[in-house]
Amino acid sequence: MQPFRDFPPAHRSRIRFVLTDVDDTVTMDGRLPSTALAAMEALQAEGIRVVPITGRPAGWCDHMARMWPIDALVGENGAFYFAYDTRQRRMRRRYWKPEEARRVDRRRLADLEATILAHVPGCRVSADQAYREADLAIDFCEDVPPLPAAAVNAIKDCFEQAGARAKISSIHVNGWFGDYDKLAMTRRCFQDLFATDVDAARDAMIFVGDSPNDAPMFAHFTHSVGVANVRRFADRMDRLPAWVTENEGGRGFAEMVGVLLDRS
Repeated sequence: MQPFRDFPPAHRSRIRFVLTDVDDTVTMDGRLPSTALAAMEALQAEGIRVVPITGRPAGWCDHMARMWPIDALVGENGAFYFAYDTRQRRMRRRYWKPEEARRVDRRRLADLEATILAHVPGCRVSADQAYREADLAIDFCEDVPPLPAAAVNAIKDCFEQAGARAKISSIHVNGWFGDYDKLAMTRRCFQDLFATDVDAARDAMIFVGDSPNDAPMFAHFTHSVGVANVRRFADRMDRLPAWVTENEGGRGFAEMVGVLLDRS
């Protein structure tokens, strides 16, 4: 991982999209610092589109799409994208699965929830679960005392043994039924909203993240950036970002934006 302060000026001028994880990437200690919000505003002011790619729930994503200076976002690890049209005051929503299929999945996940809680002492259902439409989030350090890596992996194993997909973030293990992920829905989002092929336009994009569930995005994007706390997970990731900031969390995100917009 190279210091992002060395990101070449020639690359900076070509960036048209910034995609970013949310938890511990634009937030710090569970809060959104003003520097990160101001950094998003600065990107938009320069005509650069901002698209969070997060595991957070539909309820939170509705709020973010309406209230944050962003152009769209992908939520629940690829279950949907939302984009709010401020002029028409209309939310555009697209889901990977239809509502009936999501209802079936929620019943299956409710059964799996009981299995996981019984099997892994100390974990619990995420406090934001009530606002989710497509996945189950199991908390291992956000609102519970941090669990050891073996327990976190055991949660992931429970999901996978039941035929679900599972990803470990910096705070939750998220599981869902379906053949989608963050990258798959990002492709749909960009084609629908921006008429842009994510694979063909990678040189015009930056992805910023911090944890193991961001590894597939780090692998896909040429200009992948980790905020400094990504180093904590280096031994648990099969792909690291190409670049890394000096600062952690939202301060690292703001640092990245400052370098990106520096045309000197």
